[in-house]
Amino acid sequence: MTFPQPTKRPPLMSLDEALGFVLNGIEPIAEWEQVQTFEADGRVLAKDLMSALQVPPQDNSSMDGYAVRVEDLAEPGAVLKVTQRIPAGQYGQALNAGEAARIFTGAPIPAGANAVVMQEDAEQVADSGQVNQVPQVLFHAKPNLGQWIRRSGEDVTRGAIVLRHGTRLDPAALGLAASIGAAQVPVIRKPRVALFSTGDELVMPGDVPPEQMRPGAIYNSNRFFLRALLVRAGCDVTDLGIVPDQLAATLQVLSDAAATHDLILTSGGVSVGEEDHVKPAVEKLGQLNLWQISMKPGKPFAFGRVNVPGATLGQFAHFMGLPGNPVSSFVTFQLLVRPFLRALQGIEWMAPAPYALQANFDFPHPDKRREFLRVKRNTSGTLDLFPNQSSGVLTSVVWGDGVVDNPASQAIKAGDWVRFYPFSELLQ
Repeated sequence: MTFPQPTKRPPLMSLDEALGFVLNGIEPIAEWEQVQTFEADGRVLAKDLMSALQVPPQDNSSMDGYAVRVEDLAEPGAVLKVTQRIPAGQYGQALNAGEAARIFTGAPIPAGANAVVMQEDAEQVADSGQVNQVPQVLFHAKPNLGQWIRRSGEDVTRGAIVLRHGTRLDPAALGLAASIGAAQVPVIRKPRVALFSTGDELVMPGDVPPEQMRPGAIYNSNRFFLRALLVRAGCDVTDLGIVPDQLAATLQVLSDAAATHDLILTSGGVSVGEEDHVKPAVEKLGQLNLWQISMKPGKPFAFGRVNVPGATLGQFAHFMGLPGNPVSSFVTFQLLVRPFLRALQGIEWMAPAPYALQANFDFPHPDKRREFLRVKRNTSGTLDLFPNQSSGVLTSVVWGDGVVDNPASQAIKAGDWVRFYPFSELLQ
């Protein structure tokens, strides 16, 4: 009797190949809206922002001091009459030969003046007591032409594009937009993401106290950090809770979510167990283009699409299935979901550059897959390794401040240089 030979499984896709696959052909969200600039922090600019004015609008002083004509101060010790006072927000009179103007930071430079002398380099000449005497100032230094003058348009010129579409607006960008008079800005609609977890073992904190947890039950930690990561990535999140380990229930929630969301993000249910129903449900409703990649933690990652039943225009939602183990879910979000969400919002993806740091640990038994080790910088500037690298140990992520990107099958000895990615940059 002969038995059929098992089909040889194709090699797992590398992380770099998987990322390229995920980012290939994404159509960025085209819908946009106007929002108040005050409310636009973290939003993505939908159109170029062009300036209708110069910034600053006129030449102005960058110091408290005196506006002068350089030709009147050929040598230190010259004395000039102070004929006017120009605070910020007011415009002075033209400066004549032999005159100086008391001027304050931000005030427009009067016509005829070509330098500002800071007040520390000048002193008022003693008053003789005469009525209506014009104040006089002694200058201790010879000024250079144009010193302490901010030129009109040196920050922004009229007609210049100050912020490009696809820019994620941060506090500095909001200030720049305000400086050209933009009370509102056009921004991309936030990605709509449906989030749910699968697993009959999952329990929500608050529903059951720890002492009453049934055997085999665990609290749903993934739901909390994934929702927070999505919000930080600029998404509108619909939390669909915990879906039972049933194919019919999984099909229903996927079908409903696809109609109103850009992305369906799940945690758990994409492995190969008999109770893992997400993978077959996605294949039934749409297609699964990617499943399992050569990385640790995070091997059971899935990517595809869920079609909207009955839609005539090929409407669908993207699908990304993360592993159920919390560290695997956390890491795959940073390395695959976050770049995808940036592309969906029209932001150019630039992979963060690793830092070369020395290991303060031995890692003699590497995995055959590319591995992301949770580490923390110590006071000597080298990296300590969390002792338990299991994909279920979420304390390793809280304890650590980044990961070492270790190539497949590469052992590490203390003193070796490794590639380090700080969480602070992965989470931006």
